[in-house]
Amino acid sequence: MPETDSDSRATSGPVGGSMASPLLAFGATGGETGSETPAYRVVARRYRPQRFDELVGQEHVARGLSGAIEAGRIGHAYLFTGARGVGKTSAARIYAKALQCVAGPAREPCNACSSCGEISAGHDVDVVEIDAASNRGIDEIRQLRQNVAVRPAHGRFKIYIIDEVHMLTREAFNALLKTLEEPPTHVKFVLCTTEPEKLPITILSRCQRFDFVTVDASAIARRLTQIVEAEGATVDPQAVDLIARRAAGSMRDSQSLLEQLLGCTGGAIRVEDVHAIIGTGCEEKVGRLIAAIVARDGREAIQAFDSALEGGADPGGVLEQVIAALRDSLLASVGCGAEGMLQGSGLGIDLPAIGRHVGTNTLLAMLQIIDQALVRMRTSGHAAVLAEMAIVRLAHLDDLETLSEAVEKVVLALPEPNSREKKTAVVTPIPRPSPVAPTVRTIPATAVAPPAERSPPAIAEPIVSTLQEALAAVPMSELPSDAMAVWQRTVASVGGLAADYAAHASRAAWRGDVLEVVLPSEATTALSFLKRPEVAAGLSRTLADVAGRPLRHALIIDPSAPAAPSQVSESHDHLEIKQPQKPLSQTAMLRDAMEHPLVRHAQGLFDAAIRKVEPARPREGVVQAATVSGPQSTLHQESLSNAAETCLDDTEVSADEQCIENGMAGNGLGDTDA
Repeated sequence: MPETDSDSRATSGPVGGSMASPLLAFGATGGETGSETPAYRVVARRYRPQRFDELVGQEHVARGLSGAIEAGRIGHAYLFTGARGVGKTSAARIYAKALQCVAGPAREPCNACSSCGEISAGHDVDVVEIDAASNRGIDEIRQLRQNVAVRPAHGRFKIYIIDEVHMLTREAFNALLKTLEEPPTHVKFVLCTTEPEKLPITILSRCQRFDFVTVDASAIARRLTQIVEAEGATVDPQAVDLIARRAAGSMRDSQSLLEQLLGCTGGAIRVEDVHAIIGTGCEEKVGRLIAAIVARDGREAIQAFDSALEGGADPGGVLEQVIAALRDSLLASVGCGAEGMLQGSGLGIDLPAIGRHVGTNTLLAMLQIIDQALVRMRTSGHAAVLAEMAIVRLAHLDDLETLSEAVEKVVLALPEPNSREKKTAVVTPIPRPSPVAPTVRTIPATAVAPPAERSPPAIAEPIVSTLQEALAAVPMSELPSDAMAVWQRTVASVGGLAADYAAHASRAAWRGDVLEVVLPSEATTALSFLKRPEVAAGLSRTLADVAGRPLRHALIIDPSAPAAPSQVSESHDHLEIKQPQKPLSQTAMLRDAMEHPLVRHAQGLFDAAIRKVEPARPREGVVQAATVSGPQSTLHQESLSNAAETCLDDTEVSADEQCIENGMAGNGLGDTDA
């Protein structure tokens, strides 16, 4: 039913019956003379749905809202989400009329009482529509909170319809929370948005949500046909279908385009008029273009493209027609039926047959090429050239289905290697190629074999799927005989605290491609540190660089393994301490301190800088203990080792200042002021 003002309700009627005149009195605009000038209202406003059963494509929403009213389960806050032009605001107004109707709350508004008429005209003071895009601040929400306390003027409820609610600021949302959760009994909220993901979860949880879906092209076409008949105009069925597909599920977009066509054509709408308005090419010419692309005829494809542009068509619009047609062919290639097709027979080609002939992979590659071209055309000043480039690429695109089958046949025909010593390119079956055509390299099978062992291939130039597979067939370098030397070079390359812990290793040996490193039983702290994921990954990378091939390493604690050499050595039954080195200069001590791992850790831990380094001070307790011989010396050596290990926890380095001082003093770095 077309929407009418309250003073023109007597002229309203169902679509196809008695219609309201397009020129409706909207208000007095004659100034002092009091004369009234008729104001024209567009099709989208005059034919706005006025009842739940008039909502096109939103039957689930209409059923939910009208059922809630009939059952008396009227919520205080609703959220309508969906694309543009699918009926969110119209449904909100119908819901408001159903609640405020004189005969209601009713399942359907009567559209005859004064309340329904005022709401349809937008004059009801109890139904407030707010544009959140221009009233998005916290001050506007504070004003709303003050107004909700005021009871309605003459209706049952005070209804707030907030459109584009996702535009509110975070502060405004927070200010609305309490009112939205527990409003007065006479207040109802209807929030409408096209982007519900931008709403806070606290808002979503307080509302009953209805998702509006895009409208089917067939439903849009039926509604447009009714409007054209009511307007007294004529339209070709192909033109209606083209308008419906162009609207992309938006009823308002289709009605706006119809309004434009009614003004341009004088009442008789043809397919050519629609193409001229929306900038697309004639469907027969677009079908010729697709046929040339499928036939891999680049010259014919460019000529068909130029022909489609005649009459002022847009290059991007023509490519969009091609991508829409290839979409139907893609669905047919995977077994979908005619119910999923959107294009009609105007192209003059059999799209399902093209899909079965070209294949899914080739169609996916074509769609990606067109999509990338459309993205570039939006920001380029040479849109026509980019469109022609895309068409040439499509016309010269290899048949990926045939290429994949050929590669698999060659792969399966390759001879297997006779022995481990005789290395040839080992090729395994490959999966079907990706949508974008990959670069396939041809590598002879004997190209990677030693010169003396080359033999005539069974098949000339077999195809290797990837370069990695060919490199995998190259013989690996031999493992070094001295495993401990490899570990020591790895430790030297790693450096830092990891190198200090890795130096505890007593021996190393090869177990296949795994380097087993043995640590003494007292090196549990070192083992815990070296097994950290980031440390282990760094050791593996460095080990591979040193050995010249990918290797793994394993750390093992052996109770019988001797301790690694240290500054404290035991000879016979006597514990002797190495004499302190000659005092270094302040610059040398500062340099050594900055390179020490404990000092670096302390700098990072406390965000500090080294100001001064003092020479090491002798410790009487240590010297006296060093002169003790016999079993006590061994006991004291173990206590020193335990004390050193206590400074470094198995999960993180201790930040205790005394521990750091002891560690630096034990390494001859002296006292450092950080």
